[in-house]
Amino acid sequence: MKRKEFILSGLAALPVVSVLAKGTTEKTQNKKGFVVKAGQSRFGEQTKIGGLSPNDIKVSTKDTDGQLSVFEYIGKEKGGPPLHVHPKQNEIFFILEGEYLFQVGEEKHQLKAGDTIFLPRNVPHTFAQLTETGKMFFFFQPAGKMEDFFRKMGSLSSAPSPQEGAKIFEAHEMNVVGPPLAY
Repeated sequence: MKRKEFILSGLAALPVVSVLAKGTTEKTQNKKGFVVKAGQSRFGEQTKIGGLSPNDIKVSTKDTDGQLSVFEYIGKEKGGPPLHVHPKQNEIFFILEGEYLFQVGEEKHQLKAGDTIFLPRNVPHTFAQLTETGKMFFFFQPAGKMEDFFRKMGSLSSAPSPQEGAKIFEAHEMNVVGPPLAY
């Protein structure tokens, strides 16, 4: 096949591939709008990180065919997760209350209410809540196994050891690459 014919036949197939991909999402994602009230989770779940801080699902992977999940976190203590990488998800945080320190790669950013930060996949990142209380919305795109990760973390009766935590991260498509932020 000549190069020009090869390229043209490939281009001709693009609309078909696009329609097929779009059709799959439209068949399985939620087709109705919904409201999740303040202080509630999408399916009435109670997930508390460290047994103290609510981490509510607001938009579920079930609603978006795995393309997006949205959480509301109400931090009731200082600190944060270890430095880690999401090979498959982008992450976005929007700060509602309190102050946070984020590390993205080698850069550090202090955020307060109204600030947003984007954390691209494959870039090591972490955060620390600097104030006694804080509140933020955060998003994963695509959703991956993040809802199950937070369910698992919320089911623990105490903080896991660094080794146990790393195994939990790995089971949910993340890799721990360093300690939590020192602040």
